[in-house]
Amino acid sequence: MIRKQRSAMGLGALLAVLAAGLAFPAGAAADETTADAPKVNLVIDVSGSMRERDIDGQSRMAAAKQAFNEVLDATPEEVRLGIRTLGADYPGDDRRTGCKDTAQLYPVGPLDRTEAKTAVATLTPTGWTPIGPALLKAADDLDGGTGSKRIVLISDGEDTCAPLDPCEVAREIAAKGIGLTIDTLGLVPNTKMRRQLSCIAEATGGTYTSVEHTDELTEKVNQLVERAADPVVTPVAVEGAERCADAPVLKSGLYTDREEFGQERWYRVDVAPGQELRASVSVAADRAVNPDYGVLLRAVTVHGREIVRGEAAGNGRTDVISTGLRYPKPESDADGGDGDDEEAEAEAETVCLRVTNSFSAASGVKTSPGLPLELTVDVVDGPSQAADVASFGLGRGWWLLGVLVVAGFLAGMVWGWLSRWRVAVWRTN
Repeated sequence: MIRKQRSAMGLGALLAVLAAGLAFPAGAAADETTADAPKVNLVIDVSGSMRERDIDGQSRMAAAKQAFNEVLDATPEEVRLGIRTLGADYPGDDRRTGCKDTAQLYPVGPLDRTEAKTAVATLTPTGWTPIGPALLKAADDLDGGTGSKRIVLISDGEDTCAPLDPCEVAREIAAKGIGLTIDTLGLVPNTKMRRQLSCIAEATGGTYTSVEHTDELTEKVNQLVERAADPVVTPVAVEGAERCADAPVLKSGLYTDREEFGQERWYRVDVAPGQELRASVSVAADRAVNPDYGVLLRAVTVHGREIVRGEAAGNGRTDVISTGLRYPKPESDADGGDGDDEEAEAEAETVCLRVTNSFSAASGVKTSPGLPLELTVDVVDGPSQAADVASFGLGRGWWLLGVLVVAGFLAGMVWGWLSRWRVAVWRTN
């Protein structure tokens, strides 16, 4: 009996070990999936002004809770969602304490809808509006992982904790190059609040929306959460150089950088014979700038000879200015007729891309960090003369032109014959 019991115990232990061994790879796979999962941090203003009853006959806080409950029900399973509050805990008048009043109500991770709804139900409008500190903490909540990261800020008033300017905070977050986007929603906004929330969103490539009804709030937050689940191309952070010789070599892709006012940045791209370089650049004015500005994108050789350029100018009505260029490299640049031609055809040319801006900062505006710059590089096979190059700019339009010419000729003949017949009848009568 004892031997049988020992055998049974040994068999049970072996099965437990095998089960544990099988479980570890599954856990590792789950960790990898979590690392790639999109993350969203909902940041909700719970300051005292959220008691105001001006959204569909109910308080702003009640409208936010209703919207959150519907959003939590509709959140995609793959999204890791968290909720952070600002101004929810400290009701006093001490500014230093009030400006630290931000807390993670529900941690960013797999969503337990019941638990998240219960946490939201406990919120009561209380204190200050520390938007800047809350954004810094919210960015830390999303640290780690390779999936998309998004903060959705919902507020009914401007920050009350300057000089930690939330717009400057957003620029600092964007300058880190971690691919984090901040979207802002203003409840019953005024001009000052609209300007501040717009600045926060623009600094990170996000969006600003004013909201005055509960269904608008629900729809917009749902849209932003679902957008986080969509596959996105995250720009690769790169640092341009002050001259071509020191510039980083870029492949096809999307890149982000920072450029000081009036500064130039250099990048390099290798283009093989028979390929075409397509490049575009966008520079965003994420702070107050003087009107009349421009951006210049030049493709030059390593010896400084300009190949092609693209340029654009603005007059203060737009916050982003963009331009682009195309450079098709011929199949062969060699002049000789011997075997050296094949080596010349196989050798890629280094093209230097120079980005220059003519922005100037308005009075009292910080110039650091630099303006956000986004550069798109695409190296593709060059167009073939037969398929892609239009004949005299018309291409297949020659067929339509021929039909129109023939139709016009026939119509002219018929009209002429009718006119002569009418004249002959008139003379006879």
